[in-house]
Amino acid sequence: MARKTGSHSEITGPRVRAAALALFARHGFAAVSMRQIAAEVGVQAGALYLYTPDKQTLLFDLMRTHMDDVLTAWAATPKAPTPRARLDCFARFHIRFHLDRPEAVFVSYMELRNLDAANFATIEGLRRTYETELEAILQEGKASGAFSLSDTKLATLAFIAMLTGPTNWFREGGRLSRAEIEDIYAQMVLNAAGA
Repeated sequence: MARKTGSHSEITGPRVRAAALALFARHGFAAVSMRQIAAEVGVQAGALYLYTPDKQTLLFDLMRTHMDDVLTAWAATPKAPTPRARLDCFARFHIRFHLDRPEAVFVSYMELRNLDAANFATIEGLRRTYETELEAILQEGKASGAFSLSDTKLATLAFIAMLTGPTNWFREGGRLSRAEIEDIYAQMVLNAAGA
């Protein structure tokens, strides 16, 4: 549907996505209605359909944006020369990127079950692409003798789960700073890889 001249889609569209993300993270996708999202944004419920055809598409768009953003940011990260340095870089990147987006991380992990089959397949494909980046580092390190891992696929899944964990508990001004968490977790990953 075409928007009228003078509309505020460039303002309202991002506000709809931000409100939906916050509400899905706080209450869960199934418990949030389009009417609640509209109320949070300050528009009529019917106006939401100018920005998304339905709640499923809104959830998918939020997850897709998160995965596209993480893949784009990782691709733009300078690559280190050795597997050990690349693993350290990946761990630090993952911590930094995800600590800035706890709601997006929570929704992306906890609401996969609410995607329809086609949307689930797309998001899982993007997640596998990201996991493959880490697994390639681990495989290269194993082949060169830099790492001692029996199963690089299992290590990949374990490391990503571990590195994502701080998004659940980190609070600014807490006992550890972001930099300290980054240092500690990067070292834990290197130790676990047998570096």
